[in-house]
Amino acid sequence: MVALTVLTVAGIVVAVFVGFNIGGSSTGVAFGPAVGSRLVRKGTAAALFLVFAFLGAWTVGRNVIATMSSSIVPAMQFTPLTSVVVLFFTGLSLFISNLYGVPASTSMTAVGAIVGLGLASDSLNQALMFVIVSAWIVAPLLSFTVGVVVGRYVYPYLDRYVAFTTFDLHLVQFDRSGRVPRPQFNENASARDVVGSLSVVVIGCYMAFSAGASNAANAVAPLVGAQGPLTVDQGVLLAVVAFGLGGFTIARRTLETIGDDITELPILASLIVSVVGGTVITVLSQFGIPASLAVSTTSTIIGLGWGRASRAATLAELATPTPERPDMEVSTGALVTSRVEEAPTGPTIGDIARHEEPAEPPEEVPDVPEVGAEGPADLDERSLFDAAAAKRIASMWVLTPALAVTASYPVFLLVL
Repeated sequence: MVALTVLTVAGIVVAVFVGFNIGGSSTGVAFGPAVGSRLVRKGTAAALFLVFAFLGAWTVGRNVIATMSSSIVPAMQFTPLTSVVVLFFTGLSLFISNLYGVPASTSMTAVGAIVGLGLASDSLNQALMFVIVSAWIVAPLLSFTVGVVVGRYVYPYLDRYVAFTTFDLHLVQFDRSGRVPRPQFNENASARDVVGSLSVVVIGCYMAFSAGASNAANAVAPLVGAQGPLTVDQGVLLAVVAFGLGGFTIARRTLETIGDDITELPILASLIVSVVGGTVITVLSQFGIPASLAVSTTSTIIGLGWGRASRAATLAELATPTPERPDMEVSTGALVTSRVEEAPTGPTIGDIARHEEPAEPPEEVPDVPEVGAEGPADLDERSLFDAAAAKRIASMWVLTPALAVTASYPVFLLVL
C-alpha cells in the first residue's frame, strides 16, 4: 500500500513536471507575437493561455486522453509503475528537444513509450497505431502544402497590404484621471492597428486552445487508465494547473527570447503558421489522434518559405532544374528576405525581442511580380535554406518516438 501511494505521488509529480514544461514552451509560442508587439503583458498572456488551454483540454482534449489512456493499449495496462515509466520518457523527450534546440514532438514520444508498453505486454492495438502513424505522415505534409500554396500565391499580397504595429506603450491603457480607472486604446493606434492587434491576440488564444487539446493527454493520460488514480476531469484539471505554473513562470523567459525557429518570422507569417498548424492539430484532436503541434507549425514555416522564394520560378522551371537554376533549397529565410522588395511590412518577432525599429515603409507600394518573373521576387535562393538544420529537425521527428519505443520496451519487459 505504501509502495502504491509512493508510485501514485511520483506519477502525479512527473505529470506536473511534464505539464509545467509544456505550459512554459507553449505559452511563448502562442503569445510571443502578442507580447512582443506590446498588445498584452506577460501576465495577461499567461492568464489567456491558461483559460483557452483549459477550454481545449476540457472539450476536444478528452478525445486524445481517451485514445492514449485506453485505446492504444487496454486501460488495465496502466499500473502506477507503468504510468510513471511512460511519463518519464515523455519528460525525457522534452529534455532532449530542449538540449538540441529541435522542436521534437512530446505527443509522438508519449505514444512511443505507450507502444513500448503494448509490445512488451502483447496488447498493442495495431490497427489504431496504423491510423495514428498515417496521421503523423499526412499532417506535416498537409501543413507544408498549405504553407507552399499560401507562400507562393497569397503571402506576397498580404505582406504588402497587411501591416502590424509595434507600440512603445501597450495597446490598452488605463485613464487614471478619475476615481475609477478607465481602459482605453493607445492614442497612437489607428482603426487598422486595433483590428490587426486584436487578430494577433485572438489567434494566440486559438493556439492556446489547440495546445491544450493536444497536450493535456501527454501529461496525464497514463494516470487516467483503469488502475489510474485520476478521473478524466481530475486529469484535465491537473494538466491545466501544470500548464499555468509553466505559463506564469518559465514562459516569461520564452516570451522574451522566442526560439530560433520563430524569431525571424514576420508577425504576419507567424499568424499564418499558427492558424494552419493549430487547425490541423485541432481537427486531429477532435478525432482523438495524438499529434504534434510543433511538427505541424514547423512544417508550415518551411512550406511558407519554400513557396515564397519559389515565386521567382514557374512550376515547369521548378520541375526541370538547369545549371543556371539548380534545385532550389528555400525555406523560412524567404519570409525574411521579402524585406529586400521594399514592401511595407511589420517587424519580425526577432526585431521586437531585440528592441529594433522596423524599416520605414516606402512612399509607394510596389506591384507584386507575377509568378516566374525576374525582379525583386527573384531572391537569393541559396541563402534561404539550411539543409542540415532541416534534416536535423526531420531526423528528430523520427528519432525521438523511435527511441521512446526501443528504450521503454526492455524497461517494461523487466517491470511487467
